[in-house]
Amino acid sequence: MIEAYQFGILNLVELMDRKSVAMRYLFLVTCLLLAIYGNTFSQDTTRLSLLFVGDIMQHDSQIQSAFNATTKKYEYDSCFRFVKPYFESVDITIGNLELTLAGAPYKGYPQFSAPDELAMALKDAGMDILVTANNHSLDRGRRGLERTITQLDSLDFLHTGTFRDTLERMNEYPLLISKKGFTIALLNYTYGTNGLRVTKPNVVNLLDTALIRKDLLKAKSLLPDFIIVFTHWGLEYQQQPSADQKRIGEFCFRLGANAVIGSHPHVLQPMEWRKAENRLVVYSLGNFVSGQRDRYKNGGGMVRLDLVKVKTAEISISRIDSAGYLLQWVYKKPTGQRKFYVLPVPSFEHDPTGFITDPTSLLQFKTFIDDSRKFLNNYNVNFIELGKE
Repeated sequence: MIEAYQFGILNLVELMDRKSVAMRYLFLVTCLLLAIYGNTFSQDTTRLSLLFVGDIMQHDSQIQSAFNATTKKYEYDSCFRFVKPYFESVDITIGNLELTLAGAPYKGYPQFSAPDELAMALKDAGMDILVTANNHSLDRGRRGLERTITQLDSLDFLHTGTFRDTLERMNEYPLLISKKGFTIALLNYTYGTNGLRVTKPNVVNLLDTALIRKDLLKAKSLLPDFIIVFTHWGLEYQQQPSADQKRIGEFCFRLGANAVIGSHPHVLQPMEWRKAENRLVVYSLGNFVSGQRDRYKNGGGMVRLDLVKVKTAEISISRIDSAGYLLQWVYKKPTGQRKFYVLPVPSFEHDPTGFITDPTSLLQFKTFIDDSRKFLNNYNVNFIELGKE
């Protein structure tokens, strides 16, 4: 096809002023580029949508509220019922599991072990992938780390960040995700484990630049369409990224990462999409679900990325097509069993159903929305709020 374009273009060029060599050359190059790109975009184009959510936690108040005294079981389905449509609207949903599934006795802060029913409810809601490297990975030692992996495997979750041993890490890391013709490489690291030492042969990925360099070079050698680094980093409750966050983020970009997604501060931090570079960083997604009720801590953001892949016989190009966020707030019913619900702001901002019943909670909800919008509007770059009227 390119040869046909060249033949037609050269005939046109002969009709131009033969003395205008520069003009003829420019015209030829321009037409050839149009021909090539026209051919490219007439070929196979596929899209992939991803949704990232922040810290999934289980404080004592959440565990108690999920317990049904009649059935003697833990019930979490209602907690995620309102975000389920958002999970199901995308191809892949990824979250940070900041707890262990270590079995009874169940406990919240400071050493988390949540009921297995929590993971079951997340799976039912449409969660696809969980990252497990964070400062609570070792809350119940070797048994907790390994049982968490076993339970996630039993529920068919993809997961990464912690491993039973070095052989498992070597064979399964980076995590390669195949969906709709895309291959995504996902990496996950944490700044630490609250001073708890890893028991051999277990592995917890730490934010070590030598390790990250090695892993990103391996990821690139696998030729994925997109590389994502999900990091557990920064300073708790600080709305601005630390110098270390910025340094590590840039380090990952230099070594080939396309997106760096952060968790741990438990509050929202800025989001930046560098369109020209096909790179994106979210410094902190905040809390997806937790028992923390203080201002700024009682919610977070769900970040959506839409990727596009253009493929011809000659080339394959993948890029970020759009980036945006949805605010979500955690509502604790003030009466009865005092259950927790994750409420997407687009669905509840005007609350036509009257689901939020008490004035105090309504004020907290409005405050979270106002605080988050004011902050993100000031500091985000090329990120739009999705679902806002």
